[in-house]
Amino acid sequence: MTGREPTRCGYVALIGAPNVGKSTLLNALVGSKISIVTHKVQTTRTRLIGVGVDGPNQMIFLDTPGIFQPKRRLERAMVSAAWEGAYDADIVLLMIDATRGVDEDTRRIAENLKEHKRRAMLVINKVDAVKRERLLALAQEMNAAGEFTDTLMISALTGDGLEDLKQKIAKYLPEGVWLYPEDQLTDITERMLAAEITREKFFLRLHDELPYSATVETESWKELKDGSVRIEQVIYVERDSQKKIVIGKGGQTLKEIGRQAREELQDLLDRRVHLFLFVKVRKGWTEDRERYRQMGLDWVD
Repeated sequence: MTGREPTRCGYVALIGAPNVGKSTLLNALVGSKISIVTHKVQTTRTRLIGVGVDGPNQMIFLDTPGIFQPKRRLERAMVSAAWEGAYDADIVLLMIDATRGVDEDTRRIAENLKEHKRRAMLVINKVDAVKRERLLALAQEMNAAGEFTDTLMISALTGDGLEDLKQKIAKYLPEGVWLYPEDQLTDITERMLAAEITREKFFLRLHDELPYSATVETESWKELKDGSVRIEQVIYVERDSQKKIVIGKGGQTLKEIGRQAREELQDLLDRRVHLFLFVKVRKGWTEDRERYRQMGLDWVD
């Protein structure tokens, strides 16, 4: 007997309707930006792991795509990935946006969890933007619709309530050895993270003009003798008209996207980055099984 507290480790799925703040919460709980955040719903396309440590507890967070009524194959694959995360995890956090209230997508999620006997913690986000009476009404409405072990009020952006949330999560974590080294924050590779950062920048710049089918792939990563890195990435779109939008007049839009992505990558990697962006048309890639495999998504009929 050493008198030390036993270690705990488990998977925690963050689920909810699109754009309720799951990626912002993941980044806050991990303490580093590993998931992109944009104004565009369905930015997260697959399950992304973030590892958080709090004392003897290791929390392996699964940031999942937003759950909604899918129509296209890519959307069905994304929603399927979200539900797989919810069913496989030790703990489920159902997030709602207090400023939007309870929508049909959120009601369906609560009903599905109840049907599958998956009890969850209810996490109401953006509490700093809503009056207390509204928050209490939301909590009452959701607890009437589903079965929740706890109800927590947080602001993923400001950090309000996050310590309480971590303590509640720790209470439900199973005892066991840690599955990741203490200093590992995610299972995503640097190449994939670089591609995600560039995808974030062009979505932020062009979110009203580009479809979900636009994507980024890191094609080349070369370590240079001076300690810097040369990264070549391709932004894939489905039509020539979309390619023109990404490039912009005189190439200015693409240059600005590259500048912003390069600056963030240099901060993240703590070294100089030479980033080269290219735009190509890949017609019908959302019907290509190989692209789904590369994104970590299952092919869903």
